[in-house]
Amino acid sequence: MNIATAAVIVTSPDRNFVTLKLTTDDGLVGWGDATLNGRELSVASYLTDHVVPLLIGRDAHRIEDTWQFLYRSAYWRRGPVTMAAIAAVDVALWDLKAKAAGMPLYQLLGGASRNGLMAYGHASGRDQEELFDSIRLRLDQGFRSIRVQTSIPGIDAVYGVRAPAGDEPTRYEPAQRSAQPMEEDWDTRAYLRHIPTVFEAVRNEFGPELPLLHDVHHRLTPIQAARLGKDLEPYDLFWMEDCTPAENQDALRLVRSHTTTPLAIGEVFNTIWDYQTLIKDQLIDYVRSAVTHTGGITAMRKLLDYAAQYQIKSGIHGPTDISPVGMAAGLHLDLAIHNFGIQEYMQHGDLTNEVFRQTFTFTKGYLHPGNEPGLGVELDEEAATKYPYKPAYLPYNRLKDGTVHDW
Repeated sequence: MNIATAAVIVTSPDRNFVTLKLTTDDGLVGWGDATLNGRELSVASYLTDHVVPLLIGRDAHRIEDTWQFLYRSAYWRRGPVTMAAIAAVDVALWDLKAKAAGMPLYQLLGGASRNGLMAYGHASGRDQEELFDSIRLRLDQGFRSIRVQTSIPGIDAVYGVRAPAGDEPTRYEPAQRSAQPMEEDWDTRAYLRHIPTVFEAVRNEFGPELPLLHDVHHRLTPIQAARLGKDLEPYDLFWMEDCTPAENQDALRLVRSHTTTPLAIGEVFNTIWDYQTLIKDQLIDYVRSAVTHTGGITAMRKLLDYAAQYQIKSGIHGPTDISPVGMAAGLHLDLAIHNFGIQEYMQHGDLTNEVFRQTFTFTKGYLHPGNEPGLGVELDEEAATKYPYKPAYLPYNRLKDGTVHDW
């Protein structure tokens, strides 16, 4: 089963996506997600100009060998562009192998370890009433775990809070279609004062049983993150996510020493090496990487098996900048591994669902990848041509004095 052709498809239904299509000499098609939010064309070029020529004629069954070849032969290793490109190839090869076997991918990964995957949904509001309405809407949609984000008094725009009233009430899309990234503002002290009061109100309204999550989004220093984790302990969070930039892995020692609030880290990581100290020294509780940005299923399986040795669980990144192809890859891996924790689920829009035909399901708070051979996702190439690429960027933050700050 050799690779006969390889093509890179860039389409922008609700947002920009980069998809790799591999076709074998016997006509099977495999799909891989290579989307890198705000830098999509860099991965498209990497694949088209440097990777695709290396794939033609290769044995599609040799997944591990191909992964090692692409990682090691370039000499310049790691980084989000390289690892997203490798991930696309890897996922497409797994899709092909599972289709050739006539099985859903999770069966090739060892079979199901559970019946379904607990998912969490995003709720947000610019005030308490709006936040409570958003939580109720998510509960009505079937979610059993909720991520809570809120506006902060004195800050004009905050990550995770939906657009002004009049827009679809659960739709939040941080990437804006524009020639330049949008500037937002930030005030750490105001945030630290306000967030504990929000979770107190949510607990009082919705009770102690509902799992609640919160994304700090890298904006705090280690000592600030330690304070927030301690202040949130009475509200029993499922996790506090990305509490401080974790490139400095030792920073999590300080946070860990001051709070028992569970910690989730890693959506901007792209290799197992980014986690080495965090996992070995048990400084986190959940791995947040996405299959799309971490070298594919082959690499993520190794990362999560390493984490399992230390009772650290998965919390795979699932925003709308992961295409349905990447989302499905994560779900198959979730279903197979033993140390599954929870799955983020940001529902795609109607245009994306027109381009990507999916069989995974969401029922009563649980996701399932489906039982079609392969990933269970196919890209409609004719539909994709209707939505050409449009530049889009994530925002960035400035402090009150004008200093650029982590968004």
